[in-house]
Amino acid sequence: MTKPLRVYGSAISYYTGKLEGYLRYKEIAYEFIPLTPFLQRRVRRRTGNGQMPAVEPPDGRFMTDTTQMIEWFEGQYPKPAVIPHDPLQGFMSRLVEDYAEEWLWRSAMHFRWSYRADALLLSRRISEELMTGIPLPGVVKRFLLRLRQHGGYVQRDGVSRETWDHVEGCYFKTLDQLEAIFAERPYLLGEVPTLADFGFFAPIFRHFSQDPTPAEIMRRRAPGVFAWQARLWNARASRCDGKLVSGIPDDWAPILDEVGMAYLPYLCANAQAWKAGQRRHEATIQGVRYRNLPVSQYRVWCLERLRSHYQALPECAQAEARALLEAHACWQPLWQIASPDSRYPASETPFRGHKVHYDNAKEPGRS
Repeated sequence: MTKPLRVYGSAISYYTGKLEGYLRYKEIAYEFIPLTPFLQRRVRRRTGNGQMPAVEPPDGRFMTDTTQMIEWFEGQYPKPAVIPHDPLQGFMSRLVEDYAEEWLWRSAMHFRWSYRADALLLSRRISEELMTGIPLPGVVKRFLLRLRQHGGYVQRDGVSRETWDHVEGCYFKTLDQLEAIFAERPYLLGEVPTLADFGFFAPIFRHFSQDPTPAEIMRRRAPGVFAWQARLWNARASRCDGKLVSGIPDDWAPILDEVGMAYLPYLCANAQAWKAGQRRHEATIQGVRYRNLPVSQYRVWCLERLRSHYQALPECAQAEARALLEAHACWQPLWQIASPDSRYPASETPFRGHKVHYDNAKEPGRS
């Protein structure tokens, strides 16, 4: 019997939840291990970073980055596929996955660390799960956690009085968009989950559906979304039997509009600042000015990767994809930055060696 994977992460982690949901659905055996400071040092030595989740297969290698890991697992466990075989659906699923997990990160962190009840609860949970070996009083650990998380993931990620309503509005719009879809079918593209579902699962499962403030909003405003995240957590490939819809359904239009009007312009502003050698930048998104945003090398790579996925499409699928992207204001920002040149040290696989160094990559603890 093959030994299970070891998944190092946190029971409240954005990306750990996404990966666990995928592994559970594909019925890939794994052992969950809290990423304590001691284990984080080990992971950092093996991978070059301390991101979570990190995965250790039975052969002793280490893997990071949930998007790349899912791509790799799909090659090892191809049936049933979560990346649709239809080229257009496959590309649009990748686009929506990237948008959901990267763009909604800010809103998820804001709700967790800007509201007192949420911050008190989550700082306690993190302290008890991951910081048991640190010789400080619990009250001190929790205070320092709240200070670090709010400063690093809220204030230093552009959340201010000027942007507060827009940040929360991203969440409200997402609930309304998904609620309309789940009123018609159980998953985004039909009767079985796809990569797009797991992209939204990242912020919704471990943050929006569990943190007190956004969870109460979800239960009242979008009970269908609340039911979907529980359904996906409980889904198993051996028990799911169904088909995908044909093409890209019309009810994806509001999501694609947000990709074109908010997320891709943000990626362009970030990529432009990266090329200029800046460490912080500003961006005006849907008329709202975000100041002092961190420049992310990883998100430059996200833009490059989306372009590569488009270029890899067959010619007929490229024409379909372009028409859809143009209809939702996605085409121009996708190609606006000439040669983004992220220089992000990504490989063809998610496996990481001890010599890998991630400079200005994803925020600490992310993957």
